[in-house]
Amino acid sequence: MEFAQHQRAADAKVTYPPGVKEITDKISNDEVVKRLKMVVKTFMDMDQDSEDEKQQYLALALHLASEFFLRNPNKDVRLLVACCLADIFRIYAPEAPYTSHDKLKDIFLFITRQLKGLEDTKSPQFNRYFYLLENLAWVKSYNICFELEDCNEIFIQLFKTLFSVINASHNQKVHMHMLDLMSSIITEGDGVTQELLDTILINLIPAHKNLNKQAYDLAKILLKRTVQTIETCIANFFNQVLVLGKSSVSDLSEHVFDLIQELFAIDPHLLVSVMPQLEFKLKSNDGEERLAVVRLLAKLFGARDSELASNNRPLWQCFLGRFNDIHVPVRLECVKFASHCLMNHPDLAKDLTDYLKVRSHDPEEAIRHDVIVTIINAGKKDLNLVNDQLLGFVRERTLDKRWRVRKEAMMGLAQLYKKYCLHHEAGKESAQKISWIKDKLLHIYYQNSIDDKLLVEKIFAQFMVPHSLETEEKMKCLYYLYACLDPNAVKALNEMWKCQNMLRSHVRELLDLHKQPTTEANSTAMFGKLMTIAKNLPDPGKAQDFVKKFNQVLGEDEKLRAQLEMLISPTCSCKQAEVCVREISRKLTFPKQPTNPFLEMVKFLLERIAPVHIDSEAISALVKLLNKSIEGTADDEDEGVTPDTAIRSGLELLKVLSFTHPTSFHSAETYESLLQCLKMEDDKVAEAAIQIFRNTGQKIEAELPHIRSTLIPVLHQKAKRGTPHQAKQAVHCIHAIFHNKEVQLAQIFEPLSRSLNADVPEQLITPLVSLGHISLLAPDQFASPMKSIVANFIVKDLLMNDRSIGNRNGKLWTPDDEVSPEVLAKVQAIKLLVRWLLGMKNNQSKSANSTLRLLSAMLVSEGDLTEQKKISKSDMSRLRLAAGSAIMKLAQEPCYHDIITPEQFQLCALVINDECYQVRQMFAQKLHLALAKLLLPLEYMAVFALCAKDPVKERRAHARQCLLKNISVRREYIKQNPMAHEKLVSLLPEYVVPYMIHLLAHDPDFTKPQDSEQLRDIKECLWFMLEVLMTKNENNSHAFLRKMVENIKQTKDAQAPDDPKVNEKLYVVCDVALLVIANKSTACHLESPKDPVLPTKFFTPPDKDFVNNKEYLSSEARTTLLTGKPKPTPVLGTVNKPLSVTGRRPYTKTTPSDVGSNISGTSQPSSPADSKGRDGGAGAGASENEENPGIVLAVKTDGGKKDTDAGQASGDQRGKKREGSENNATPTVTPATPTPLNKPRRGRPPKSLASSAGGVTSAEKEGSGVGRGRKRALPPQDTSPAAEPVTKTPKQQKDTDSKRATPQRQVDLQSLAAPSRVPSRRRCILGSDGDTEREIESSPECLAASGAGREEQGLLGADTIQVKRKWTQRHRR
Repeated sequence: MEFAQHQRAADAKVTYPPGVKEITDKISNDEVVKRLKMVVKTFMDMDQDSEDEKQQYLALALHLASEFFLRNPNKDVRLLVACCLADIFRIYAPEAPYTSHDKLKDIFLFITRQLKGLEDTKSPQFNRYFYLLENLAWVKSYNICFELEDCNEIFIQLFKTLFSVINASHNQKVHMHMLDLMSSIITEGDGVTQELLDTILINLIPAHKNLNKQAYDLAKILLKRTVQTIETCIANFFNQVLVLGKSSVSDLSEHVFDLIQELFAIDPHLLVSVMPQLEFKLKSNDGEERLAVVRLLAKLFGARDSELASNNRPLWQCFLGRFNDIHVPVRLECVKFASHCLMNHPDLAKDLTDYLKVRSHDPEEAIRHDVIVTIINAGKKDLNLVNDQLLGFVRERTLDKRWRVRKEAMMGLAQLYKKYCLHHEAGKESAQKISWIKDKLLHIYYQNSIDDKLLVEKIFAQFMVPHSLETEEKMKCLYYLYACLDPNAVKALNEMWKCQNMLRSHVRELLDLHKQPTTEANSTAMFGKLMTIAKNLPDPGKAQDFVKKFNQVLGEDEKLRAQLEMLISPTCSCKQAEVCVREISRKLTFPKQPTNPFLEMVKFLLERIAPVHIDSEAISALVKLLNKSIEGTADDEDEGVTPDTAIRSGLELLKVLSFTHPTSFHSAETYESLLQCLKMEDDKVAEAAIQIFRNTGQKIEAELPHIRSTLIPVLHQKAKRGTPHQAKQAVHCIHAIFHNKEVQLAQIFEPLSRSLNADVPEQLITPLVSLGHISLLAPDQFASPMKSIVANFIVKDLLMNDRSIGNRNGKLWTPDDEVSPEVLAKVQAIKLLVRWLLGMKNNQSKSANSTLRLLSAMLVSEGDLTEQKKISKSDMSRLRLAAGSAIMKLAQEPCYHDIITPEQFQLCALVINDECYQVRQMFAQKLHLALAKLLLPLEYMAVFALCAKDPVKERRAHARQCLLKNISVRREYIKQNPMAHEKLVSLLPEYVVPYMIHLLAHDPDFTKPQDSEQLRDIKECLWFMLEVLMTKNENNSHAFLRKMVENIKQTKDAQAPDDPKVNEKLYVVCDVALLVIANKSTACHLESPKDPVLPTKFFTPPDKDFVNNKEYLSSEARTTLLTGKPKPTPVLGTVNKPLSVTGRRPYTKTTPSDVGSNISGTSQPSSPADSKGRDGGAGAGASENEENPGIVLAVKTDGGKKDTDAGQASGDQRGKKREGSENNATPTVTPATPTPLNKPRRGRPPKSLASSAGGVTSAEKEGSGVGRGRKRALPPQDTSPAAEPVTKTPKQQKDTDSKRATPQRQVDLQSLAAPSRVPSRRRCILGSDGDTEREIESSPECLAASGAGREEQGLLGADTIQVKRKWTQRHRR
């Protein structure tokens, strides 16, 4: 063979070491191995200085590189040959004995293949493999390959081999030699090719990283060691892929972002040139690509020790810009990143806050949700990581439109509260920082959604006062929580207990129905009760089916009924309640069902009715805490409350619980503690203690005689000489808990009736209160003696005499402590009259007629019944309020309502337009509460229409919420009570319209039926009511309203049927109402579902011979009412079209130039409601009620604009000339003096009486509309006359300016005629669920209408919210 001949020729020249025979293919493998081992030992012992030996064994070195050895099938032979070759390269360095490039390539590839033997560390030959690696690394033998053209193939093979063989069994030396070997190739070469770079980087990809952690660590250390050299190659790779888009340059192109993340974690210097390329990719047009970059940078910026944000500010700012990305997933990723960033880099919180604020109003629900999660997670880790502003975003989202977002925000805040306030994990300072959370969470109970209410109850039971605590600890938590709550939160908590107690009573009544025989009436009552219970559960629609199913189970399972009865029993303890809930749940559990919505709904019901906090043991613990506070041994100061506050709030807490859990109070220990409270000097404490006795003491007389004997004299003393409130409660307590109540009350009545003395009014107030309540509770016994007291003392001696002269302080209202005792006595005298009549409940003696005439006379005389001018303005306000409230109270009793004349009703209604702000406020609240409880007849709801004239924005908003609440209550009552359909005339809200029309027709301000200003006021009052009634067209109600008004026109005013002027005013109001209805609804012209019934007390029966088809409004008046101004000229007619929604200004984007001036002649016509101060009616303080006007400054500025500090520019000034020079550039100051009236009109303040408003400018007087109520008052005039006023620019220029403004006006009107354009970014915010109407509807005034607390006023003041509100109104209509 040719190979054998060549081999023999070579062998003839080869010199072997001593003792080593010739190595040929003729010998066995074992012999070859034996001889090679000796050769290996020889080469191992040689060094570079042995020149003779080097020459001697040159041929052997060449022979070992022959094909026989390089391709030998025996791995031991190959290993020994590789070791020899490695030593040969060491010995002959720096010149290798092999000159052929091909031979060198074969040799190094051969050696590389042998390195695979390093993988098995347990192999007998591992030491030789290690020697081979060590030799190659130490000599840097592979550097010889740099001279080869295709050296890259060798290096790639070497790197792949080393990365593949490295494993956990290798020691540190193996790692070190591998690193030395590879790093020398990288650092001493001309550069790293892409293929070689790939062999390193592929180990960083997550998939490979998880397969071989040691290879990842090796690559990581190699990159750190060679960062200076390899950085350029890495930058070139990412430049090709990221910037040039050449994904074909490497198979790793699709993993580019994973690689960047890993490289950054290894050493940020590896990416010095790459980061600017990422900024470029952040601005890509491809949303998915931006998302990938954002995900990457989120990890880089959020890493714990990352300094990227501080070292690369441009990239950080560019990344923050992605928070506003148009692509939803990008924004979502940014928000998720914020959590890690806040936790790992608190110093970046300031940068993130503004962007998170915007995202907290994002239109996407998921993003708003994740903003909350981000902030809460950071706060749970460390409260100092989140600032107050970030927590404020979570606070706002508790009012989000979406339930998922609201729930996350509420639960997040609850978790923070429990961790930092309840457990005090971060000290008092952190607890103080979030002390607002408890109030905020309870305020949410005011929301209408049942889901919100149920979640608040759950939060209270699990986070605020955890029911899992021991009784003493639990009650201590409740005791001090109640003391720290704000008043509105206290009301919410009280309401929560009240609702739970009411639901318990519904379930108790349902169980009682189960005990009765099955009849049709029983089934109907049971169905109604089930519907009521379902309303108190989430998703009432589904809940109805589940409640029916539960009711069916109750009927079939007697044991289940017994468990439920035990649960709602007044004597059920908290521990018993847990057992009952567990047993009931176990019986309803079906193991084969993984999810059981029926069981979940039943659990909701059980959680609401189970007494998890309060039982007899809990009440005893609360009483002990109260005793400690009284004795001064409690930890009140440590809990952040004063002892007085703790005592007072503790008694209030017990008082509330006495309503819901009266049985739990029945113990001698509890009552003895309450008796101690009765002896305390604090009037509020004693009052609360009496009320607790009243609510819980029914068994005292029979079971606790020693408590009875001590209590009676205390109650007598309080009824005679206590405060008015104590006297009231004492009388009611005696009536409630004692069997011989007649004797007890007589012992109080007789001495008090004999000691009445009008000359000492200070000692008269409490007796009057006691006598009034005694006559209310025991009319049969005390009605006759009270009649003489009323006639001889109350009316003649007290009300008809003014013994003292009032304080002339010039105010319309003063605080309670400044009111004279005589006036307080008169107010109580009026209340006594009402209580006396309400007790009798009949008018046989005509006492009610006399009383009504007296109250009417008091209103006519503005509170000064004697008209001797002795009484002050503020005292007159008190008496007007008392008289109006008294008539309203009497109207709640049917026998007295029937005798109240229309004139007396109108006098009572006008109190809501009283000149005094506090009178209007209190009267409206009393009116609302009585209507909401369905105590007052429907006609009194019409009184709210007059609130449209109130000059204060908040009062109008409150009145509107009252209307909404009352209308919803009546509609719901009709739905829930089938019998109510027989009384629709007195219940259906639409039937308020006739009363409203009659009331407005008799408005004292409506004197000229064709006056445009007065008609505009009438229209505004009508729309104030109709807007709420016409929100939905249920059962074709719009046509019903139209038919009702048309029917009124076919009747006459029953108050003066023969007076043509009175009837004309009535018909004019009807025409205005028809105009409003037709303009607001297109469905009103349909056929009415039924013929309306009109109240005969206010309208005569229709006369068949009388047909009234006359239109009482001129065309000009109609145009004025529809557009808010006279009909425009034909020139502008095509441009200035009437608004689609009459009187409503569309939302238009305001340019900077528009903002600079408020006097453009292009202002859209606005409704009277707009002109009444929607923009300027904020906050009416006591200054509104200043009696004496100060000097009002009217400042003329350049351009002839006239600014006043009256707080709002009247919309009625449109089109009227203003006085003064148009071109006077010098500001001039002129006093605006009011025009005095001889006799001010009662009922509501005259328009011309500027003094009652604190002063108005002459321009305002000229443009103010009649019947608009008093103007907003100025602040108290206690500053110097030269003080600079708060000015407001009028909305429209003078008519004399109109010619100069015509070109601009035409242009602007054309632009306004086009649809309003909102920029895409603004539209994104305005149309989002983030800026929700819940935030507006949850304002303090809106909440107040339903007993709600004041929410964040800063939210209402946000520009975005206000703009959103205007825009949505236009958009919706």
